[in-house]
Amino acid sequence: MLNAIIVDDEEFARSSLYFLLQENCENVNILGIAKSVNEARNLLAQHAIDLIFLDIAMPGENGFGLIPQAQDANATVIFTTAYDQYALKAIKANALDYLLKPIDIDELKEAVSKADRYVKLNKSENNRNESLKNLASDLTDKTGIKKITLPSGQGYRLVDIDDIIHIAADSNYSVFHLLNLEKIAVSKILKDYEEILPENTFVRVHKSSIVNLKYIKEYNSKNGLQVILDNGETINVSRRRASDFFEKIKAYTNFKGDK
Repeated sequence: MLNAIIVDDEEFARSSLYFLLQENCENVNILGIAKSVNEARNLLAQHAIDLIFLDIAMPGENGFGLIPQAQDANATVIFTTAYDQYALKAIKANALDYLLKPIDIDELKEAVSKADRYVKLNKSENNRNESLKNLASDLTDKTGIKKITLPSGQGYRLVDIDDIIHIAADSNYSVFHLLNLEKIAVSKILKDYEEILPENTFVRVHKSSIVNLKYIKEYNSKNGLQVILDNGETINVSRRRASDFFEKIKAYTNFKGDK
């Protein structure tokens, strides 16, 4: 059983999520319901909690204020939110789970199933807490996402986005090519990362490629438009993406020149 708490300031949201869990997730044991972060802290102090369903936008202290206590409890967090796009992008970048309101039953079941695996995994590794710390940093700083969490083997890797040279599609996987020549294959499609990574630096140049403009050594049209990266790799730029590529690299070059 997963011992869980629900944290939400809206009575309807609390009661509807409780009902959905009772009806559809028999492995979840709700030990308490809180309508504020402070009430949630008290519940965490009183009980051993595996899982927190955490609303973000609450009056007074928002849900992110509970992150330090969630870390101390080594509890897995599922965010329940209709929050702004920057926060959602940061949550996705850190491979943390979220449910958009109104909550879909199938998505709830999948999130709980993943949480069950995380709880078992957390007995031997700490990367989920690192992801929560990184999320807190992203949301405090607000200057942009600096690290991204990549599922890797039986755990997670936090990667500095400046260390990503390019990302290549391989069927339903995305292969990250890093500055240290390491490659990490992740079971997500490129579009997921196209939406997460900063668009002023990372450009989708082909259906199978995203490149980091920082590592473009040159580009030419000898054999169709191609970019040559600092690591020596050559990446094709598709015709339909050429215009966007030129606009992005021009803006990037001008931005770097102004610094």
